[in-house]
Amino acid sequence: MIIYDKIEAQLPSWRDRIRSLAKEHAEVVVDTVTIGEIVGGMRDIKGLYTDISSVDPAEGIRLRGLTVKETLKALPKGRGNKIPLVGGLYYLLVVGDLPTKEQALEVEAEWAKRAHVPAHVYKVLRAMPTDAHPMTLLSQAALAMQNESVFAKKYHEMKKDQYWISALEDSLNLTARLPLIAAFIYRMKYFNETKIPRYNPKLDYGANFARMMKVDDKKGYAELMRLYFIIHSDHESGNASAHAMHLAGSTLSDAYLSFSACLNALAGPLHGLANQESLGWLLDVRKNFGGLPTRDDLYKYAWDFLNSGHVIPGYGHGVLRVIDPRFTAQQEFADARFPDFELLKLAEMVLDVVPAVLKEQGKAKSPAPNVDAISGTLQYYYGVREFEIYTVLFGVGRALGVTSNYVWARALGQPIERPKSLTTKMLEELAAQQPQPQPA
Repeated sequence: MIIYDKIEAQLPSWRDRIRSLAKEHAEVVVDTVTIGEIVGGMRDIKGLYTDISSVDPAEGIRLRGLTVKETLKALPKGRGNKIPLVGGLYYLLVVGDLPTKEQALEVEAEWAKRAHVPAHVYKVLRAMPTDAHPMTLLSQAALAMQNESVFAKKYHEMKKDQYWISALEDSLNLTARLPLIAAFIYRMKYFNETKIPRYNPKLDYGANFARMMKVDDKKGYAELMRLYFIIHSDHESGNASAHAMHLAGSTLSDAYLSFSACLNALAGPLHGLANQESLGWLLDVRKNFGGLPTRDDLYKYAWDFLNSGHVIPGYGHGVLRVIDPRFTAQQEFADARFPDFELLKLAEMVLDVVPAVLKEQGKAKSPAPNVDAISGTLQYYYGVREFEIYTVLFGVGRALGVTSNYVWARALGQPIERPKSLTTKMLEELAAQQPQPQPA
């Protein structure tokens, strides 16, 4: 095909030009940023603001100023539970204050009242191809609910300083419905069930989800999902899924349209799919050795794997320089409940071995594990072994953070995002204007 041939012929020279900009002229300043930041995906450029969460390289995520450990300790818990109520977490993110137990339960009751998914949404999901990815189904469901958007219906009659009210209505409705939709997708796709799940108002958000997933809760799956949703809720505005929703929302697209954009970004292999890739790698290691390897065998295996040009999923982070506290929270959860689970033992052996290998190799800025390095292992223990659903679970949790940001973006009147682009030739001309280093 002529278009293919023309592009292929140009690629070598284009790649050389970009490579030259990235390596030889990375420090050249363009206004207030460098060429290296421009061609490197805008990483570390400070261009957003949010008070919902922040990521400290040495502490990890802070949710409204609280570390993961502080959040899990401070939020109110349901009767007999060790993990906080998800409703309390949502109150914290949206309001900015720690809730009382009564306030957390009020959010839970609000979700129960709103947990009704329109019938046509299930019809859309049933009509999709059987090989459609679960994330495609979740994104389609979000779009299918858009006709009920309060924000969209009231847009022309609202004043700008009232946008947040309808944005909050949409956000509460959306987050209330997601557990039902995610559970329906799981049961439909993997068990050929099309019965519509029902939300039990006597149960909290995490317990409802566990029940609708039909996962045996005798060992504490509801507790795991409370933890999972809390720690996956937000990770400041710059991550791809959160930024995608923020960008779409900045055009005044409603929460449903914006959340679909969020999900579409989360579905990418470099973002939300990392959890299933991490578990897949652990299973490959176990299969290779027929069980748990020795520490020395794992050390050699990791070196050989890296030398073959691959990366070890779940290790390394764009911001963190320590073990992700979300990893630690899940590890502690697992150690307290199923310390003898073979895959957990393997994950902990990897934690002991792989960071040292990555340091010796010298290519990883941060060799510590991130949240994805262990999250799939916990799901696997509870029998949720359909890898593709893991990112859907991530999406349900992430909705809590991105909708909180969405509400506040409308409340503060944040403008439409519109960064300026430059051509490669413009960057080359700017680089050429810089003084060239003189030979010694």
